[in-house]
Amino acid sequence: MIGEWNNGTGRRKSSVARVFLKKGTGKITVNGKDIQAFFGRETSIMIAKQPLALTNNLEAFDVMVNVHGGGESGQAGATRHGITRALIDYDASLKPVLSQAGFGLARLDAIAFGRGPGSFTGLRTACAVASALPLGESCTPIPVDGLPFRRAEVA
Repeated sequence: MIGEWNNGTGRRKSSVARVFLKKGTGKITVNGKDIQAFFGRETSIMIAKQPLALTNNLEAFDVMVNVHGGGESGQAGATRHGITRALIDYDASLKPVLSQAGFGLARLDAIAFGRGPGSFTGLRTACAVASALPLGESCTPIPVDGLPFRRAEVA
């Protein structure tokens, strides 16, 4: 909490949103613009407002968001994640409701890789990127066999 503002940082894809909220009239400002003017699509506006709607706080808080990186979809998701964290900063009893709705309170420790010739693509959890060796015994990467696809291309 900073002064009278509750804050939260949200991340999605390559977007990062810093969210500040305080008791107010329901005005949401994103990068100095009204949310309707900043997000062009109604879907993005709905995604950003989901935590407030779920907790019945659409008209209860003024929200100020600074977001950068990524595209419109990632920025809307990062804004939703930041508002969720700021609401939990305001009232910790909202955490079970927001977690059950799946608003991204837990981060996925996963690494997507597979660029370059001869490498397979996949999603590995808790694995070292450089050496591609598991850090723990619980890490079981699932290889993607690329040979059937390559054989189909040649034939």
